[in-house]
Amino acid sequence: MDNLFFTNEHIMIRNMVREFADSEITPVAQELDELGKFPRDLVDKMGELGLMGILIPEKYGGAGLDMVAFATAIMELGRADASVAITMTAHSSLGSLPILMFGSEEQKNTYLPKLASGEMLGAFGLTEPDAGSDAGATKTKAVRDGDEYVVNGGKIFITNVGEAGVLSFTSQVVENGENIGIAAFTIPTNTEGLEIGPKEKKMGWRASDTRQLFFKDMRIPASSILGTPGEGFKTFMKTLTSGRVSIGALSVGTAVGAYERALAYSKEREAFGKSIHKFQSVGFKLANMATKIEASKLLVYHAAWMKDQGLDITKEAAMAKLFASETAMEVTTEAIQVLGGYGYVRDYGVERFFRDAKILEIGEGTSEIQRLIISREIIKDVQV
Repeated sequence: MDNLFFTNEHIMIRNMVREFADSEITPVAQELDELGKFPRDLVDKMGELGLMGILIPEKYGGAGLDMVAFATAIMELGRADASVAITMTAHSSLGSLPILMFGSEEQKNTYLPKLASGEMLGAFGLTEPDAGSDAGATKTKAVRDGDEYVVNGGKIFITNVGEAGVLSFTSQVVENGENIGIAAFTIPTNTEGLEIGPKEKKMGWRASDTRQLFFKDMRIPASSILGTPGEGFKTFMKTLTSGRVSIGALSVGTAVGAYERALAYSKEREAFGKSIHKFQSVGFKLANMATKIEASKLLVYHAAWMKDQGLDITKEAAMAKLFASETAMEVTTEAIQVLGGYGYVRDYGVERFFRDAKILEIGEGTSEIQRLIISREIIKDVQV
């Protein structure tokens, strides 16, 4: 696989992140999960390594690397701890990319250098209580008032927002009494009128920061808008497409983390006088896990490579996210089965990967939404 998608630079990135994950993240991952403690020290260290700005061009202080490098880093972080990985993933693909892709030069110069260094975390607000899979049904409203917009509404399940310095979000826009569609905005998180709720208590990703937020007569400059008013739907759809590659990569990392633990246990654990991996019932489980992980990697790297070529990846990103996330859920489930009762015990770590895996089938578009996207895309190839 290295020869298919990797340059020497990609291999160096993989080795660097793996070493960092093994030495810095793995030893504290269990504690972070149990305490639900945000990994601020690790985020700072990732900033020092340049990981928080992998996708940001060098002119704005980033590493200027490609999507293959980004996916590789996420896989290696996810192999150690999904909470740390999703913090970097959401910061980069959701918090930074909208500004990079659609922001004005002033917005880029204001935010991207701080995002690239890790000095500032980024967040992206899309989901609402009545606008999840149907993201276009957003009820947050920004009403034009002179040189400002007055924003009211709210968002839920927003990653990083309690720790972030900048927030991008979507909203209906009303100008001169007329709704002109959805727009995207970028604002500092200390903006008056923005209220951030308490940290959610989650099944998995427990160390990551997830919160609800509220816009209460929040006044923001008209210059806060990202791109063109009324084209916010396109903005967040392009953002989500890249994000699906990221979640696919995180899914691979989560699956690998559980698989490696199950494989090691199967060689150490003996039953009826031999290592349990020699029993077909266990060996076949491990074979299926390994095969689906490799298939997931190929789908993710193919989508990442296509994006780096400037190609449309709507279908490929959905396929990668769908297959890899469902593989993560299956592999983490089977890993617990290989460990038996020990798999259910926190000390062995596998149950953490299981809890972290479920959200991968939900966030950035559910499995059902991915199948809907794929079905629409493949029909386009049919000649009538």
